[in-house]
Amino acid sequence: MDSAQQHTGSIDITKLDAWHQLEQHAQEMKQVHMRDLFSQNPNRLQEYFISSAGIQLDYSKNLLNRQTMDYLLELARQARLPEAIDAMFRGEAINRSEQRPALHVALRNMSHRPMLVNGVDVMPEVRATLTQMEHFTWRIRSTQWRGFSNRPFKDIVSIGIGGSFLGPKLVSASLRPYWTNVLNCHYVANIDGSHITEVLKHVDPATTLFIVQSKSFSTQETLENTKVARNWFLQNGGTEESINRHFVAVTANRAAAIEFGIAEENIFPMWDWVGGRYSLWSAIGLPVALTIGMDGFRALLSGAYAMDEHFRTAPLHKNLPLILALLGIWYTNFLGADSHAILPYDHYLRGLPAHLQQLDMESNGKRVNQDGVPVSYQTGPIIWGGAGANGQHAYHQLLHQGTRLAPADFIIPLHTHNPVAHHHEILFANCLSQTQALMWGKTYEEAYAELIAQGKSEEEAKRLAPHKVIPGNKPSNTILFHKATPRAIGALIALYEHKVFAQGAIWQINSFDQWGVELGKQLGNKILDTLLGQPQDGTMDSSTRGLIDLFLHKDELS
Repeated sequence: MDSAQQHTGSIDITKLDAWHQLEQHAQEMKQVHMRDLFSQNPNRLQEYFISSAGIQLDYSKNLLNRQTMDYLLELARQARLPEAIDAMFRGEAINRSEQRPALHVALRNMSHRPMLVNGVDVMPEVRATLTQMEHFTWRIRSTQWRGFSNRPFKDIVSIGIGGSFLGPKLVSASLRPYWTNVLNCHYVANIDGSHITEVLKHVDPATTLFIVQSKSFSTQETLENTKVARNWFLQNGGTEESINRHFVAVTANRAAAIEFGIAEENIFPMWDWVGGRYSLWSAIGLPVALTIGMDGFRALLSGAYAMDEHFRTAPLHKNLPLILALLGIWYTNFLGADSHAILPYDHYLRGLPAHLQQLDMESNGKRVNQDGVPVSYQTGPIIWGGAGANGQHAYHQLLHQGTRLAPADFIIPLHTHNPVAHHHEILFANCLSQTQALMWGKTYEEAYAELIAQGKSEEEAKRLAPHKVIPGNKPSNTILFHKATPRAIGALIALYEHKVFAQGAIWQINSFDQWGVELGKQLGNKILDTLLGQPQDGTMDSSTRGLIDLFLHKDELS
């Protein structure tokens, strides 16, 4: 057994030769400015530009050279990433804490290749579910299936949370130009009653279809919102007998859905080998299929499949998700970055940062390796961001002149769905200028000369110049695609899914469990019992007890 291995197979990556080489190399690169890298290599873009599955990546504006990439690629090899990729696609139980595969790639497998879970090919069931979705969406969109008043459906309300909410919401918003306008789509996730109240204000019970998205059919937020929707429906013309015409479910708990009143044929499956944040490719994507049609949904799957095949087969040095993963490891583990910004320059993609927050932070926010041994290095950056160019007038100030290192992904299509005047040219110029300014910066001498040229006195120029200095040397990636089509959006999301997996595999952590989410649920149930009248738990801390008392006596407060 290699000396870097521990316990049942996890590797202490800090003992790998490549890790030590990167630590030493990082000290050298801290003395380098990207201005010099571009000056020394006029062909830098060609060297650090790759393309596949309709996605183009320019990673030339990063603090790296060829030696950096050689060390990073060697780290991936020594950490056994190629073996981890093969294990995922083979359906091995790579989610070791729960002894499950993570086989979301089966959901978009467009080949005839079997995908095995415990030796059983799951593709027949996946294809059967797609057929079920196709028949269902056709009936709704063609108005063959109508509500209790015999009027066609006009609105869909999808009730879910986490991966049952963020992924489908992102995709349906990203593909808004492909909506047929036959159906409007609304999402409810928050347990705050204001959310569902506001949604229900704008829909008609006679023409509204509810999709309940919950693997267990017992997730607290989803179940409570579903009960509210059911009561609202019954109080506004619906009947117990007509519930099965207005409510469908995506769940693994068929019995609970049937007891709720949902017809068995209107229950779509979920599987243990698909994690929630990777589930939009399954029947969880039903709201997407209903709004853009099943052909559009299949195109979404085909884009993701193209990225899957690229990730599975491309050489490491030309592998898009791996390059993004290695860049993140470079900054997180060797250059001290603790966050990563996602900046989509496309209005329809404004929900991408929220989806990637869950995808990345719930997957790789871990403190122990696959064997349960605490790690000694950082895993999982803080993901944040928002729509460009709005952020340029807000948090970009910190990116340019703040003291923190925050790598950023700038994401923009070459073509817009809405060519209004010169808006897209202006947007594209803004995107490129931000990446250039982050990399290039402005020196004191340049700032001083600029002020003198503006007519400032030497004294005034010396006073103001330090405030106008922008250090530059701030890294960014530019991710481009032709247009925000279903295929492109599928490839883009799959790109990030595989990036997150590759990082987790190199860090030797389990990217597919989320035990940190469970503790809050457990404690929340105890607190809820107290708020509803049961005696206080004597083990509660004084802060929590005091805040519970404040809530219980809120009516006494003036």
